[in-house]
Amino acid sequence: MRVAAAGDGPWLDDAAGRLVRPFTVSGGRTRPSVALDLMSQVMATGATPLGYLGPEHALALDLTRAPVSVAEIAAHLKLPAAVTKVLLSDLLDCGALTTKPPEYHHIPTDRALLEAVLDGLRRQL
Repeated sequence: MRVAAAGDGPWLDDAAGRLVRPFTVSGGRTRPSVALDLMSQVMATGATPLGYLGPEHALALDLTRAPVSVAEIAAHLKLPAAVTKVLLSDLLDCGALTTKPPEYHHIPTDRALLEAVLDGLRRQL
C-alpha cells in the first residue's frame, strides 16, 4: 500500500483510491460563495492567499497559471464539480483567482450544434 504525502496531490491509496472524501475537502460545504459555470474561465492573479489552504486548493491554484475552465480543473483534481466550485470560490474570495463567464460565439441552443452533439454521442454507443 502506498499513501501519497500531503504535497503529492490528492491523498490516494493504490488499492482503496481517494482516502479523503470529497465533502471533507470542501469542509462540508455544498454551495460556492460565487456562482460559477462549468465553462467559466479562472486564472491565478498572483496574489498570495491568506489563511490555510488545503492540498486541493494549492493544486487548483497551480492549475490556473493560464486561463482554464472549472470543468477542466475538476477533471484534473478528480473531484466532483460541486466540490471544485467550492474550492475555487474560496480562492476567488481571497483574491488568488479571477474569473470570467464563458464566451458563447454561437447561439447555445443552435439546432445544428445540438444535432452534432447527438451524432457524436450515438457514435460512442
